[in-house]
Amino acid sequence: THVNTFSLGSNCFLTLRICTFLLHMEILFHSIYLLSNDDVCLLVNTGETEVGFLPTFGPCYLNLYGSPREYTGFPDPYDELNSGKDEGVAYRGRILVELSTILDSKSVNKKIEAISSDDVLVVEKYQRRRKFSLSAVFHSATMLQDIGEAIQFEVSIGNYGNKFDTTCKPLASTTQYSRVVFDGNYYYYLPWVNRKPVVTLTSYWEDISHRLDPVNLILTMAERLQSNIAALKSGIQAKVSENQLAEIWLKLIDELIEDTSKPFPLLEAKSNVTVLDTQIQNLRLRSLKRILEAATRMRNDATDVKATLAEIEDWLDKLMQLTEEPQNSIPDVIIWMIRGEKRLAYARIPAHQVLYSTTSTEASGKYCGKTQTIFLKYPQDKNKGAKIPVQLRVNIWLGLTAVEKKFNSFAEGTFSVFAEMYENQALMFGKWGTSGLVGRHKFSDVTGKIKLKREFFLPPKGWEWEGEWMVDPERSLLTDADAGHSEFTDEVYQNESRYPAGEWKAAEEPYTDLFCSPFPNFPITCPPGWIWEDDAWIYDINRAVDEKGWEYGITIPPDNKPKSWVAAEKMYHTHRRRRLVRKRKKDPSQATGVKVMASYEDQEGWEYASLIGWKFHWKQCSSDTFRRRRWRRKMAPSDTHGAAAIFKLEGALGADTSLDDEEGKSSEKAKESATRVFGANTPIVSCSFDRVYSYHLRCYIYQARNLFALDKDSFSDPYAHVSFLHQSKTTEIIHATLNPMWDQTLIFNEIEIYGDPQTVVQNPPNVVIELFDNDQVGKDEFLGRSVCSPIVKLTPGVDITPKLLWYPVMNGGKACGSILLAAELILRDKDGSNLPILPSQRAPKLYMVPQGIRPVVQLTAIEILAWGLRNMKNYQMASVTSPSLIVECGGEMVESVVIKNLKKTPNFPYSVLFMKVLLPKEELYAPSLVIKVIDHRQFGRKPVVGQCTIESLEDFRCDPYSTTEDIAPQLKVSLLSAGPRRDVVIEVEDTKPLLAAQVIFEEEIVDWWSKFYASVGEHEKCGQYIQKGYDTLKVYDCELEEVPEFKHLTDFCDTFKLYRGKSEDNDDPSVVGEFKGSFRIYPLSDDPAVPVPPRQFRELPESGPQECIVRIYIIRALDLQPQDNNGLCDPYIKITLSKKVIEDRDHYVPNTLNPDFGRMYELSCFLPQEKDLKISVYDYDMLTRDEKVGETIIDLENRFLSRFGAYCGIPQQYCISGVNTWRDQLKPTHMLQNIARFKGYSPPILSENGSRINYGGRDYTLEEFETNKKLHQHLGPGEERLALHILRTQGLVPEHVETRTLYSTFQPNISQGKLQMWVDVFPKSLGPPGPPFNINPRKAKKYIMRVIIWNTKDVILDEKSITGEEMSDIYVKGWMPGNEENKQKTDVHYRSLDGEGNFNWRFVFPFEYFPAEQLCMVSKKEHFWSLDKTEFRIPPKLIIQIWDNDKFSLDDYLGFIELDLHNTVIPTKVPEKCNIDMIPEYKANNPLKAPKTVSLFEQKSMKGWWPCYTEKDGSRVLAGKVEMTLEVLNEKEADERPAGKGRDEPNMNPKLDLPNRPETSFLWFTNPCKTMKFIVWRRFKWIFIGIIILLIVLLFLAILLYSLPNYISMKIVNPI
Repeated sequence: THVNTFSLGSNCFLTLRICTFLLHMEILFHSIYLLSNDDVCLLVNTGETEVGFLPTFGPCYLNLYGSPREYTGFPDPYDELNSGKDEGVAYRGRILVELSTILDSKSVNKKIEAISSDDVLVVEKYQRRRKFSLSAVFHSATMLQDIGEAIQFEVSIGNYGNKFDTTCKPLASTTQYSRVVFDGNYYYYLPWVNRKPVVTLTSYWEDISHRLDPVNLILTMAERLQSNIAALKSGIQAKVSENQLAEIWLKLIDELIEDTSKPFPLLEAKSNVTVLDTQIQNLRLRSLKRILEAATRMRNDATDVKATLAEIEDWLDKLMQLTEEPQNSIPDVIIWMIRGEKRLAYARIPAHQVLYSTTSTEASGKYCGKTQTIFLKYPQDKNKGAKIPVQLRVNIWLGLTAVEKKFNSFAEGTFSVFAEMYENQALMFGKWGTSGLVGRHKFSDVTGKIKLKREFFLPPKGWEWEGEWMVDPERSLLTDADAGHSEFTDEVYQNESRYPAGEWKAAEEPYTDLFCSPFPNFPITCPPGWIWEDDAWIYDINRAVDEKGWEYGITIPPDNKPKSWVAAEKMYHTHRRRRLVRKRKKDPSQATGVKVMASYEDQEGWEYASLIGWKFHWKQCSSDTFRRRRWRRKMAPSDTHGAAAIFKLEGALGADTSLDDEEGKSSEKAKESATRVFGANTPIVSCSFDRVYSYHLRCYIYQARNLFALDKDSFSDPYAHVSFLHQSKTTEIIHATLNPMWDQTLIFNEIEIYGDPQTVVQNPPNVVIELFDNDQVGKDEFLGRSVCSPIVKLTPGVDITPKLLWYPVMNGGKACGSILLAAELILRDKDGSNLPILPSQRAPKLYMVPQGIRPVVQLTAIEILAWGLRNMKNYQMASVTSPSLIVECGGEMVESVVIKNLKKTPNFPYSVLFMKVLLPKEELYAPSLVIKVIDHRQFGRKPVVGQCTIESLEDFRCDPYSTTEDIAPQLKVSLLSAGPRRDVVIEVEDTKPLLAAQVIFEEEIVDWWSKFYASVGEHEKCGQYIQKGYDTLKVYDCELEEVPEFKHLTDFCDTFKLYRGKSEDNDDPSVVGEFKGSFRIYPLSDDPAVPVPPRQFRELPESGPQECIVRIYIIRALDLQPQDNNGLCDPYIKITLSKKVIEDRDHYVPNTLNPDFGRMYELSCFLPQEKDLKISVYDYDMLTRDEKVGETIIDLENRFLSRFGAYCGIPQQYCISGVNTWRDQLKPTHMLQNIARFKGYSPPILSENGSRINYGGRDYTLEEFETNKKLHQHLGPGEERLALHILRTQGLVPEHVETRTLYSTFQPNISQGKLQMWVDVFPKSLGPPGPPFNINPRKAKKYIMRVIIWNTKDVILDEKSITGEEMSDIYVKGWMPGNEENKQKTDVHYRSLDGEGNFNWRFVFPFEYFPAEQLCMVSKKEHFWSLDKTEFRIPPKLIIQIWDNDKFSLDDYLGFIELDLHNTVIPTKVPEKCNIDMIPEYKANNPLKAPKTVSLFEQKSMKGWWPCYTEKDGSRVLAGKVEMTLEVLNEKEADERPAGKGRDEPNMNPKLDLPNRPETSFLWFTNPCKTMKFIVWRRFKWIFIGIIILLIVLLFLAILLYSLPNYISMKIVNPI
């Protein structure tokens, strides 16, 4: 179990907005060391349907992978693997993760919290683990190229089996060290012979069979379907009969129905099932049911096999998607190749591929218990697989220990288990013993570093010893340097010495090896089984030596040999040496191999080495100072377990943990170090095969095609190394080609394969073909690799002929060509009598592909139309001036004449070439056609400056006797003398019309844009164009050359890109020019009496240069990529044609992604020299450099030469005036005569009145084309109209607008937007063309909207006066949407007590308007910092609002009305009839009562009452009525009838008097007197009178009271 397990125990909260159906979440796990990362794949459904579910995961372990755990003091060179930048190469740990999603709009404040103990208990059941057993049998290790130290392999799953891991018990997870042997040709292999190394290990993981079983089941279905699809495609490509194709198709459908009908393993009774498990199972069941239903329906209904292929491939994609299993907690099985002590290469094998299932055989892994071929990889391989570390054939079985006995049915051979140790001795004073061992023990492991003793080896539980310890040398470690070689070079160094300035004499040891070990018996004798190839020993001068091979040095004590050597002799030199070499080769008359080696073997089994740690050999030499021998003891299972007993070996044997007294270390520390050393004392498991079978392999390599050019001459010199197990062969080198034709059979005469032949039939070893480019200087470069599975024949009576097939050649994960080959593996008899006869030889030991396998050929004619060369780039810093063309196919070659001056005349003087070739009848085997361009330079140099390979010839095959149209185009030009060139750039001015005839009446509102909008279906913008009977044009949603019926405009000649090989390392082949031409391929009869078929290329046009006028019409752009920070761009057009450049920067369109350019550019050019028209869209920037949005390139020559008349599209009608004036140079009748001549028809016959034309044997009348069509005044004569109608039936390019996709060099495969445009090309020799179209963008016309507010009525009374009266201070506000800054309002009608208001106020709204589109144009800056105004187009509307004025608070909004000026509600004459039912929106659901509307632009003026409304409680209520006069005037009418705003001057049209408002209409704050009179006195006058009377009475009483006492007193004391 894992000791270093720890708990994180944290909840992490993330707020996500899910908008995709597949969510990948990356988890990085940090510790003191960065462990690794992993991706979690979550199935997501964003809808709330019954089949969807929210993101969920686990609880489940996530495995983390990263760099290998080789911890040193240096930085980890593979540290990037821990961040997921490449595939992790080692298991680093795992974490238990659960993810759940809750729909909640609130954000989570707490990001991390501790997991509660209850939740921890819940996930306990997901952590229950079971014991798994794994076995791996290594059958072969071949194709090794890294030679040197001994090699071993390690197998691990998780921590289990990793040599660096200290948390698991030691396991037998590594093979024994072995040394490589040369295979005699190119590669090396490990000589395991009949004893195959076996590794076993046990581990503990969760039982997730309920997840992996469905994965394997669906993978089985997908693999079967994929195989059937490949068979179906092969049948289609090979053009088998319909019956055979139907049989293949029925087999595919029936097997798919059978597979999808099988019962699917369910999740019942599984304890560790998660929510995601249930949802994935439901998804899989639904998907399989849909596929089953679709397959059943297809079987019943389908009629065309080829048409069903796309849907069948979709099923395969769906099946592969269903194999996604995010909750896979069992780590991958990792195999490491270890050389010495360094991990060199690895392979990761998903555990489910080798897992045994108790459910069914189909649920087991694809390679469970089966031998599979694995190519190991280098970690972070910068060469991307250019070099294979090793090819392994390994048999892996992984299953539960509870069912490990099932392994017995998969096991092959006999498993044997040994304990082993090595006895070590050193040479001291001429005697062998242990006293001279330095740092080594008497008995140790194979490394010599760990001390072992016999008595400490204990058999594991269930095992017992079988026999005693015995000496058993390991031969795989003792291979000599010449093992496997058929030729070998022996080397000896001759040594001489002297005193300084003395004479040279033989040294003390006159003959030594490179390391100064002496050769006492020189000259040495030739080893047994070899013969000398050289007559004598010769000294090697191909080194840094003098002319006699000597190199010199000086010895500095205490050394006895020089540290370094130099080639020049000096007086102070004391030593010199030279290398003597002599070649030897195998003696074919003698048997070699193990028998010869056995003669060297020491009687006691000792192996010798010069120094400790050096390579060991059998024969003792005088320089040897160290020797060892291996002791082994066999173990056997104590009871009957069968082969499964090997799984009982875990932790089997113990190491000696005691140390000698002289070693001053604590025993406790030593014990810890010994137990932590992995695998040193584990038992050695091997699988022995008693019988070996001899096979015979024949590999038929016919040809390759489309290989990469790795030489500077645009070609390669390819050859192939073919490897099969421990043998390899090499083909011959084919020079200067990318399509080599080897036609070679490689014969592997005797190949020994151990194991049951039936197993080889089911899973044969692969034939690996590696292609290289032969280089004169330097190392050969890798071209690619291909893998082929041979056909296995066990009995000679089986008549199975291997079929040549194309296999892809891969390099770095990319396809870089294909190779045509086949291979057959034959079980041979001892004498080889059952082998087929040898094929015929083309050269000594060079066999051809035999008849019956090689393709059947037929004499074939190839006609080549070599039209010309274009855009040739410099070669070796010099321009290509005098090129010629070489065409190669099927071993034949033909060369064209030389173009004397490519710059002036880029076409070939004589255009047609002819060659006879033997080509295969089957298109599958057809060779490529190679085009080479060579340049004829001074001094007879003819370098290849470009080449092109045409892979498929099927497109060019034709029937020479079929009556087809002549391919000559409708060329109307003749050869012109090349006069002085002048550049003409004409732009259509915006202010001047092109022709008087194009000046249209304003009432018509018809222009070219009306035609365009009518063609694209935007009828609301085209006005009365269609009603007038005008013609439309064709708008293509793609490039003109992509329209299927026009055949890429290459009907006359195709354009082939020419390539050149790389010039520097890591430089891809580049395009260096173009070849214009075409091919016709047809069979010839072998009978010379049969007449030759007619030639296909005849009546060709003139090939000289033609001066033309080019008109480029740029209409608009769509969906451009944003370039500015505001998400928009400011596009403009740039035209490039050869050296002519038009940069239309002044006419950029600001702030838009869909600009309307409406620009026409006219310039002249010479074709074909200036054929490439580049149209670029740039983004205008004021301060920084303009950025290119994208560009498109048009080949003008193709359009000019095409027989479809692409130089100028023909319209629907022949017009002599108006916006559709005829623009071609020739009239329709003339064009029809040309077409008749080209097609071989008699000239068209025209009737006298021009209403009938006889063409091609048929009469055409004008009536049949113009019946039920509206005619207009712009149409031309009848005969021209009729000729035009006939032309439109001939498949010519119509008048059109094409939509071209813009691409950028930075993102070449991503669309940067689209450009709608077209191009016209006119030869100047035919005179001037017709007038160009005026496509200038429509300009908005200035209009004036005058609104007179007369009165209001029944306005809501929103306020109460201080006296309690309901009232409103009414005013009216109005504006047009888009011009909010020009809002206008009337004066205020104060104190309206009954909702009436009198204004007599005029609003004046100027606006810009497009009459044809019936839209207003609004220009405004989006932000205050914006440099340009942005244009918007909106419908013309008027908004009128009624407001209540407040002085000390915000004004109150009362109601509004919005009027569409094109559908204006007709007002009422009297206010009593004005009601809310007049508002269209209110009665939109009742069309019968919808009010009548009228266009104000047609009515010009209207007056009456309109209702205003407001929203109240979700419904509309009447807020008042407004009496208005609405009037729309154009600029001219406004000047003739001026009027001012409000009641300002000029107050006329009509004159507005002051409103007749009552005296009560005033503002109380500014009119106190009127306030007292009309507010206070009117309402409170009786109160005021009463108060006055009361005051008088009170005053009278006060006076009375005041004067009464005095009066009384005076009465009392009256003196009278």
